[in-house]
Parts: sequence; C-alpha cells; structure tokens
Amino acid sequence: MATSPYLKDSSRLGDVIAAIQVMSVYKFYKLSFEEWADRISADKNDSEKWKTIFIEHPEFFRLDGAREKASLVWRRQFPRRYDVDAERVLSLEDYQKLDASKKSTRVSRLPLPSSDIKALVDTAVNLHSRALEHQKDKRWWTALAGAIGALIGSLLGKLIP
Repeated sequence: MATSPYLKDSSRLGDVIAAIQVMSVYKFYKLSFEEWADRISADKNDSEKWKTIFIEHPEFFRLDGAREKASLVWRRQFPRRYDVDAERVLSLEDYQKLDASKKSTRVSRLPLPSSDIKALVDTAVNLHSRALEHQKDKRWWTALAGAIGALIGSLLGKLIP
C-alpha cells in the first residue's frame, strides 16, 4: 500500500488545513495554482507545491477540466449565484438578468459557513491521525518480522555445524 500523502512531509496537515480555510471563504471558489499559492502562502512561486497538494488530496480538492485551476469539493456543490461584489446570494431571477460577462467573472459559489469549515478541518485531522496509526501498525509488523528472522537465523546457526 502506498504511503499516505499526509505523511509525505511534516507540514502536510498544516498545508491541507490552510488550503481548506482559504478556499472555503475566499470570494472566488476556483483559481489557478499560482493564485491559490499567493492567497494561501503569499508566494506565487509555491504554485507547484499547492498543485501537488490539491492533486494528492482529492478528498478535499478538485481540478478543473483543463487541470489548470483548483477548487474545494464541498464548495462546488453550491450553485454559482454568489455576487462577489455585493457579497450576497443572488436570486435566480437576479442571476438570470446578469450579462454573460458578469456571470463568468463576478459570480462565484457561496463561501462556506464556519461549521462546514470545522467539519473539513476535523476530517483532515482524522485522516492524518489514521495515517499515523497505520504507519505505526506497519512498523510493528516490520519489527516482528525482523525478530522472527533473527530467531530463525540463530536456530539455523546452531543446527548447521
């Protein structure tokens, strides 16, 4: 079984939580990797790092069809009717009155409430804890296998003159 992405480096859980927090509330739900890097870590040069995190954690993040932008899965479930300028949800009637340009550039999905963000962060922490427990379980079997190998080796050493 492959190593959990949560255990790839010591800052992974913190990075996932930071991405969840920012992507949950930023007015636009979907941005390029460079834009998310700037929003999350204030460094556009970290775009490859964030792209890797988004790809390796599909339980929280999705890429668009062109694989150039990322979004938070939970937020994608809301309709695109959040006016980022007025900071309010548009009625269906108001949304339909907008011109196509404004719909594509100034309308997004609703930011998540704090209870949803907490649920996502708790899920990340739980997945990280499970990955650590799984890693500990694997080490136990490795130690046992090593001990058995040493025992067999010493027994064979005594039996073979």
